[in-house]
Amino acid sequence: MIEGLRTVIYPVADLARAKTWYSALLGQEPYFDQPFYVGYTVGGFELGLDPNGKAASAEGGGPTAYWGVRDIESAFRRLRELGAGEGAPIADVGDGIRVAVVTDPFGNALGIIENPHFRVENVR
Repeated sequence: MIEGLRTVIYPVADLARAKTWYSALLGQEPYFDQPFYVGYTVGGFELGLDPNGKAASAEGGGPTAYWGVRDIESAFRRLRELGAGEGAPIADVGDGIRVAVVTDPFGNALGIIENPHFRVENVR
């Protein structure tokens, strides 16, 4: 029934500021840009920004989506340089898999994962 992750939507109070921040983080402009929603294509998935949603931060609970990275140290450092807060430091969770969580400037938990066992093949 469930085929896999397609979209993660982050609620943001200031859509213009969030678009600027996420465009810098992702190194790209959104493919969908409207006053009610901004969407980016990231590794075959969608990262969306919703100006009408309510944040569930790392401190406040709620789900956390983990975005794959090749080098968790450099990804974590870049996120912090861009102004993300530290939610949970880099941790080895076993079998070569490492995770971390930051909070974006809008209060959302943003997880990153370095997993040598998972590779997305043929992503356009």
